[in-house]
Amino acid sequence: MSRQKLELRVGNLDCEHDAAALKRSLEDFPGILDLDIYPKSAKVVLAYDPAQTDEEAVREKLETSGFPPVTGLGMPEQPRPWRNPKVILSVISGVLLLAGFLLGLTPAPALLSHALYVAAILLGGYYFGREAIMELVYEREIGIELLMTVAAMVAALMGQLGEAAMLVFLYSISEAVEGYTEEKTRSAIKALMDLAPKRALVRRDGRETEIPVEELKVGDMFIVRPGQSMPTDGKVLAGASSVNQAPVTGESAPVEKQPGDMVFAGSINGEGALEVEATKTFADNTISRIIQMVEEAQERKGESQRFIERFGRRYSPLVLLLGILIAAIPPLFFGQDWTDWLTRATVFIVAAAPCALVISIPITLVATLGTGARNGVLIKGGVYVEELARVQVVALDKTGTITSGQPQVTDVLSADLSTHSANDDPQSEVLRLAAAVESRSEHPLARAVIRKAEAQEVDAPPVSDFQALPGAGASGRVHGQSIIVGSPDLFSGALENESAIKEQIERLQREGKTVVLVGPTSGAPPAVPPASVPRPNAILGLIAIRDEVRPNARQAIADLHAIGIEQVVMLTGDNERTASAIAEETGVDAHFAGLLPEDKVTKVRELHERYGHVAMVGDGVNDAPALAEATVGVAMGAAGTDVALETADVALMADDLEKLVYALQLARRNQKVVGQNLALAAIVISVLVIGALSGALTLPLAVLGHEISEFVVIASGLRMLRS
Repeated sequence: MSRQKLELRVGNLDCEHDAAALKRSLEDFPGILDLDIYPKSAKVVLAYDPAQTDEEAVREKLETSGFPPVTGLGMPEQPRPWRNPKVILSVISGVLLLAGFLLGLTPAPALLSHALYVAAILLGGYYFGREAIMELVYEREIGIELLMTVAAMVAALMGQLGEAAMLVFLYSISEAVEGYTEEKTRSAIKALMDLAPKRALVRRDGRETEIPVEELKVGDMFIVRPGQSMPTDGKVLAGASSVNQAPVTGESAPVEKQPGDMVFAGSINGEGALEVEATKTFADNTISRIIQMVEEAQERKGESQRFIERFGRRYSPLVLLLGILIAAIPPLFFGQDWTDWLTRATVFIVAAAPCALVISIPITLVATLGTGARNGVLIKGGVYVEELARVQVVALDKTGTITSGQPQVTDVLSADLSTHSANDDPQSEVLRLAAAVESRSEHPLARAVIRKAEAQEVDAPPVSDFQALPGAGASGRVHGQSIIVGSPDLFSGALENESAIKEQIERLQREGKTVVLVGPTSGAPPAVPPASVPRPNAILGLIAIRDEVRPNARQAIADLHAIGIEQVVMLTGDNERTASAIAEETGVDAHFAGLLPEDKVTKVRELHERYGHVAMVGDGVNDAPALAEATVGVAMGAAGTDVALETADVALMADDLEKLVYALQLARRNQKVVGQNLALAAIVISVLVIGALSGALTLPLAVLGHEISEFVVIASGLRMLRS
């Protein structure tokens, strides 16, 4: 059986009730094999059998079911209030309620005002009453809608038509604006969708043509003018410009791009035009991946949200049962007035409805996940937001996390130990000879020497008879002389009487730097290294190389301490000498060196047992076992890195440790707002329930208090949309 996948955004998909209704409408549709519905992002993902149906038929079915598909790449928008059936019916209900009230003040027959109230109840309660029945029949659940429906019906049967109409109007208007609230929570995703342009200027067959970005293919060459956004991920072929990657990675400073560099979809070109080769289609580029992961994350519920939902499923039936008991027990067993206690029971059902309680967590969580993604922090779900908020110790990999991951030359000294300067020939000669030999090597330290020579505009002469010396260095013939670039051990004979140079080597090594010496040797390079490696007979100079600490690493680690992290620990496979130097420079609390991947797993486990929740930060590839072992695994610099995006629980899109601080602060702020919302909801429900049972609260006041508390909780949760 063949399968076709279809992903659509649809209108009117605002909540779990809508998702359940949509699922029911598609259950018996022929040809649909799999169905996933994402109400938080108004998206439907399905697989169908093309032998039984096609995309057009699915679209028509969605349209007739009341969930019209959106054309293009946009996010569905709520209709204008005057075109929204829920708003229209609610407003008509309110007008009828007002008309009935005013008519009741006149000598007109009461039947007329009663008729207006009944019409207000039927029209205003149409949508939520239908939801209540369908939820009860199909889902076998008693929800808030049923509580409100029962309360309205009981009030009407008791002759309190005005109060019932007021309940229906207030609840229906709150239900009508729910879609607009949901639309607000989608603003972060919409902002991400708006980053990439809708069209791209491509060059095909020698002609420049504008096409929709969805039609871009891998290998296409597209042109990005100054000020334009990148339509998809690609590699720069021609041109040079600074590119603002903040929309994707959150980096504050533009990044210089030149031929060979990668660019991300949604990043903004600066002053120069760029010609770029597309490396990913629009559907697979960085922005699309981020959007997809945020949407999936928003559907993944945290422990507290799942608890509240389970609580709600048991709480609502309990409220209805208690309402029945409140109405029946006092009159039956204590001779109380039936009307009085039926009224109190009705008010109780409304007052105790858990709307604000149930909505307090998801509204906050969705806003948090979207805001994080908009600022370069991708959190994979609610459970990880909660776990981040509990983190007590942060374990940092060294290479690529605390350091840049790219060795740099830090010192160049000649044999007389003077410091390198641009106009100082002895040091330039040391760098020139080293660069000549290393030009044939692919070793990371050799690449560092080449970069330093290029930066200093030192031209390396040609080299012949190049020979790699595994574990020791490299040699080659430069201007007819055999030159060796290698470790101090290789120069042990030449160092015997060079106490000053040995002191410098020890000093540089204490600073965590790797030292290589440059010197001549007699004879030709060895044929079979390393056994026959010739020993250098002199030292021309030395070069110190180190994987430099990121500029803001020390500040970020200080900020981690400032926000209450108990321990910041560095884990590295590097040697103790280098690890100790980096640890002292950055201010970590402890460091562990010489660790294999399995050793890092053991250390993470030990840290968890000793301190509690652990966040492990690494590159998402080499540190995958340790990331998996930690409470929360955090990948650094995940933009454009598929493996890092997939393996970590949290992905920091930029190579910036300050983003880790931001992620922890965001998670803690989320938990604080959730706590405030839960407390507010619980207090309001308690006050309303006491008022209902004491008889001090009327039905309209209970409804008003209930709806106001819901709107306050929503507004509080939406605070997380602020960066």
